[in-house]
Amino acid sequence: MDATAAVSGLSALAHSGRLEVFRLLVRAGAEGMASGDIARATGHVPQTLSGNLNILGHAGLVASRREGRSIIYTADYARMTDLLGFLMEDCCCGAPEICAPLAEVVAKAACCQPGAVQ
Repeated sequence: MDATAAVSGLSALAHSGRLEVFRLLVRAGAEGMASGDIARATGHVPQTLSGNLNILGHAGLVASRREGRSIIYTADYARMTDLLGFLMEDCCCGAPEICAPLAEVVAKAACCQPGAVQ
């Protein structure tokens, strides 16, 4: 990931409403959520939600697909991984104790455990 793409992703997430939507979609998993369900879960009005989803989509953090009359949104986990990797790329500078707390966070996350079911 280059710096321009990272800035786009970080800018998209630098808004409480968009961050809330993105985190909801991350939790929803590969099945994703219909826009109406996202609106109900977050309390966002349709116009605001649509704008937020468009911004997240342009940043590559959210994808959409049509299922019947619904549009289903999903988090783009590969893009999220790329963004996190970009942020961590130069973390340690030869001092692994700097990143050790982050490794502990991942190790403790229930969703990241082998065989975890969401």
